[in-house]
Amino acid sequence: MRYFLGIDAGGSHSRARLTRADGTVIGEAEAGPANARIGLENLREVLMSVTLDATAAAGIKKSDLSLMEAGMGIAGISRPGMLQAFSRLEFPFRSLHLESDAVIANLGAHLGEDGATLVLGTGSVAYIKMGKVGITIGGYGFPISDEGSGAALGLSAMRHALRALDGRTRPTPLSAAVTAKFDHDTGRAIKWMDEATPGDYAAFAPMIMDYAEKNDEIARSIVEDAVKHVERFIETILEKGVPRCALAGGLSRRLQPWLRERTAAKLTGARGDSLDGALILARNGPSTDVDL
Repeated sequence: MRYFLGIDAGGSHSRARLTRADGTVIGEAEAGPANARIGLENLREVLMSVTLDATAAAGIKKSDLSLMEAGMGIAGISRPGMLQAFSRLEFPFRSLHLESDAVIANLGAHLGEDGATLVLGTGSVAYIKMGKVGITIGGYGFPISDEGSGAALGLSAMRHALRALDGRTRPTPLSAAVTAKFDHDTGRAIKWMDEATPGDYAAFAPMIMDYAEKNDEIARSIVEDAVKHVERFIETILEKGVPRCALAGGLSRRLQPWLRERTAAKLTGARGDSLDGALILARNGPSTDVDL
């Protein structure tokens, strides 16, 4: 027997999909964050946990891990030294190929063909594949980068909410909903922010989008600012001469209706998801020789 395992390891959660050699999906599973920020040993633990859950869902034995060819896209793996350090960890698979989460999103969206993907999730990053060359745009990490992402939306909401508590800006239903999570206490909010992760901030994104769609003044301003960054991402991508560009990531479906019509018209639909891309990686290995 031969199995293929695809894993999408991101800032908010990780997902695994297990297939037979003929592509039939036999098991899927989800787990918590599995990006480079959590430390190598913790990262390995989450990856193995979601793998074993997918294996259990498929009804196959743990000993069959040695029959699996794995492809993993891991947020933050492209940071200097991370790939080399990760490659020293031991895994029980027949083979293992690693890329960033942006790369597998691109592979899935275009099923391995040339194209670009703008990933809008906990973070944000664009990836372009043209022939054997891969180009990454953005994705330097929160809060320095990740414009238009869930984490950026959440941070903006916290800033606006704290200003509303201070009386520096007019409260809105969104600011009240945010500060209610801290009993409208500035000290509790600041304590939370001292330890908050990008995923913690991104957890506010669905609520922000809900209030923006209800015409909340602060929520709309946050979303409209995020959309400006998204549109600039798309313009930069298309300036590279890429044949197609798709959005990916959990936030993309909520933000796309806010794009200008002329910008949205330039986008193509994704043909698959990140796990499809991870499985392509598992089968074929890296699709580019040069990353710029």
